[in-house]
Amino acid sequence: MYKLSTKSQVEILRTLVEGCSIRSTERLTGHHRDTVMRLLVEAGKKAESVLDSKIKNIKTNHVQVDEAWTFVGKKNKNFGIEDIGDKSIGSQYVFVAIDRDTKLILTFRLGKRELKTCIPFINDLKKRIEGHTHIATDSYPPYTRAIMDAFGLDNVSYAQLVKVYSPNGDPKREGYSPIDFVTTRKRVMFGNPATHQISTSHIEHQNLTLRMSLRRMTRLSNGFSKKFDNLNAALNLLFAYYNFCRIHSSLRMTPAMKAGISSRIWSIKEILEFPN
Repeated sequence: MYKLSTKSQVEILRTLVEGCSIRSTERLTGHHRDTVMRLLVEAGKKAESVLDSKIKNIKTNHVQVDEAWTFVGKKNKNFGIEDIGDKSIGSQYVFVAIDRDTKLILTFRLGKRELKTCIPFINDLKKRIEGHTHIATDSYPPYTRAIMDAFGLDNVSYAQLVKVYSPNGDPKREGYSPIDFVTTRKRVMFGNPATHQISTSHIEHQNLTLRMSLRRMTRLSNGFSKKFDNLNAALNLLFAYYNFCRIHSSLRMTPAMKAGISSRIWSIKEILEFPN
C-alpha cells in the first residue's frame, strides 16, 4: 500500500466533511475507496482525541440536546432472525449536545435510542462543562433520569419542549415523520429555567447541518453506513471539523474560538497531526 501525501489526505477529508460519499470522493480525488475508508477511520481517531482533550471545562449558560436518526447496514424492517440482538446494525441515533450561544458541539453519542445510550451521553456532557447551566431537550423520557442522576438538582435547570403531532392518514415509515406538526408545549422539569428561553431550535438546525455535511446521514439515499465504527469515525471527524475548522456564518469565527478554547482557525492537517 502506498503512502498518501499530506496534501492528498487533506483533500480527501475536506471532500468527506463537505457532504460527499466515499465513492464520489473516490471519483473526485482519484484515490481508491478502500484507501479513502482507511484514512477516514484513522482521521476519526485523531478527531476523537481532539474533542476529548479540548472540549472540557466549558462554561455554558444554555445547552440544547437532541437525537438524529440513521441506520447502519439495514433498516429494522429488513432484519432476519440472525440480526436480532445485534446492536451495531439497524436504527441508530446520534445524540448531540450544543452550546446555544457559541454553537460548540459539546459531546455526542452514537447508539440505540435507549437509556443505555442516553445515560453515558449525559454523563459525558456533565464532565465537559462546569458551573450551573440550563438544558433543553425534547420529551424523550430517559433524559429526565439521566440529567437528574448526572447533574443533581443544584447544578442544572431542565426543561422540555414537547411537540404535539396529529396523524395525517399516511402509513408510518421507519425513521421518518409522516405526521402533521400541530404545536409545542414548554414543560419545566426542575430548576428555574426561563420559560421564554426553552427552545431546541439551535440543535435542530445543527441536525440539518449534520445531514447536509455527512453523506451517511442523508435520508432517502444509498449513502448509509455499512459499519457502526465507520459511522462513529465519520461523526468524530465532522464534529471536530465543525468546532475547530469551519467558520460559522452567524459567529464569523469557529465555535471553538467563540467558546474561548482556540485562538485561531484550525486546518484539517492539524487534526491529522494531533496525537492520539
